[in-house]
Amino acid sequence: MNKGQYYEEHAVDYLLKAGLKLLERNFRCKAGEIDIICSQGQQLVFVEVRYRSNRNFGSAAASVDRNKQRKIIRAAQFYLQSRPRFHDRPCRFDVLAITPIQSTAEVELQWLKSAFIG
Repeated sequence: MNKGQYYEEHAVDYLLKAGLKLLERNFRCKAGEIDIICSQGQQLVFVEVRYRSNRNFGSAAASVDRNKQRKIIRAAQFYLQSRPRFHDRPCRFDVLAITPIQSTAEVELQWLKSAFIG
């Protein structure tokens, strides 16, 4: 398991413990990729997981720039078109930013709900 997979697994566990229901992982299409797709009640939640090992290059959350947001939104639109049962559900885009805590083996997890608008 590589680092990305490890932290994505950590993110899924975190979301499940928070009461979300996992629908899909690593959804890929020609428009892009969505790391995690969950539901929370009737709402669909598209989650981008970001890990930064070094804060000198900016925060993990800040790495989800406008270009990345557009790719995620286009992938979410494709997802919704390909799954009619979710067509009328409200959606939101979250970011789970994971950053190591200096001098420890621990990480800081920051869950930004509705991090950007689709």
